[in-house]
Amino acid sequence: MSRDTDSLADMADDIQPHEVDEDLEDLALDEDYALNPDFVSNVADALDRGDAERLRELLSALHPADIADLMGFLSADAREELVPHLDPETLSEILSELDSEIREDVLEHVPSATLAKAIGEMDSDDAADVVDDLEDDKRAQVLAAMPEMERAAIESTLSYGEETAGRLMQREVVAAPQFWTVGQAIDHFRSGGEELPELFFDIYVVDPAYKPVGAVPVSHLLRSGRQVPLAQIMEPVNEIAIDLDQEEVAYIFDKYHLISAPVVDVGGRLVGQITVDDIVGVIQEEGEEDILALAGVSDAGRDAGVVGIVRSRIPWLMINMVTAAVAASVIGAFQDEIAKLVVLAALYPIVASLGGNAGTQTLAVAVRALANRELSSFNAVRTVLREMAVGLINGAALAAITGTVIFLMFHDLRLTLVFGLALIINLFMASLAGAVVPLVLERSGRDPAVSSSIFVTFVTDFTGFFAFLGLASLILL
Repeated sequence: MSRDTDSLADMADDIQPHEVDEDLEDLALDEDYALNPDFVSNVADALDRGDAERLRELLSALHPADIADLMGFLSADAREELVPHLDPETLSEILSELDSEIREDVLEHVPSATLAKAIGEMDSDDAADVVDDLEDDKRAQVLAAMPEMERAAIESTLSYGEETAGRLMQREVVAAPQFWTVGQAIDHFRSGGEELPELFFDIYVVDPAYKPVGAVPVSHLLRSGRQVPLAQIMEPVNEIAIDLDQEEVAYIFDKYHLISAPVVDVGGRLVGQITVDDIVGVIQEEGEEDILALAGVSDAGRDAGVVGIVRSRIPWLMINMVTAAVAASVIGAFQDEIAKLVVLAALYPIVASLGGNAGTQTLAVAVRALANRELSSFNAVRTVLREMAVGLINGAALAAITGTVIFLMFHDLRLTLVFGLALIINLFMASLAGAVVPLVLERSGRDPAVSSSIFVTFVTDFTGFFAFLGLASLILL
């Protein structure tokens, strides 16, 4: 792949987000807002030919979030060629949108001085995330190139634990004393008396100790007369402790329908704010983690290597191998019975399979309910009893349907009875395990989404094999 460094440097300042070719913009995205494969191919071709002018036209048609998505479709070499085309302002908008693995790759190719300027354009929370992804040497270079106040803010944010409110918040807030009027607040903010965040929804009213006592939504401020005191129109606030887990923060936002919330330190002083755009990312991230954990895997990402994926998945497969071997040992214990009546070998997998599906259904509902705080010790017994009832009814219904088919095929009433009873028992146990296993893991401090499926599968396989073959040995043989 060729590189024309002079032309790349000349073009870096020419790429501005507002210079948009409308025809290209229409071609860039499909109807579902996904990047058009042909457009991605055009970008890759322009990079391969070193055509800086064509690349400028193509990039100008994209929103920064779409450029970030584009990075994920390009090879590592192509991304390295693309980075010099991005000015600091555009780069600052792209970095916060990139997947973590791709961002780490991109950051390796951005000069420290350029990166310092880009980070200076970002909100403090996004800036801290980017700096945290840097190698130690480059992090030191970037921080040294930044103004002292911005550097101190980033270092302070990085001092908080990952996935906490302290890491999620932005330090830029709009605050006013409770004795101010609407007019005083508006005049102060318009005069440039303090640097305002790029986007804010509430003005936090603070007492002399800088503790939030209320919040005035911007919409209320604009509707109120100039002489109205802020204390008269402020609303109660939901304070977020700085060390609160981000999943708890997302739950608070969802429960109370918040757009923004103040973050306070251990002394109750206002230190930052979290806005709904940050929470959307958290909800998506936590949801993806739960879905992947339920399957016993981690996020592979578009650039993940084979070795890394294998390392993340094989431990759970090995655990599953052990539980499957224990369940299969039941079959070995009944091999004489199977040899006498070969039809048993054709039917017992059906019992285990239906039980496994029923257990997965119940497990998914239970894990979702735990995540949404809909399932607790208060209603756990009622929920488990409900799922047990569902298991019995579903088992009876499926036993009637499949039992009829088996009777028509084999004309054996005893075999039909064995199959039906085993199916009812297994679906009952599947529903019980699907509800109880995540509750037990949650109570023991474990993530119920991570390993529940393995234990539930073990219960359904073991119960299915044992119930069917055990009943067959008693009734048929």
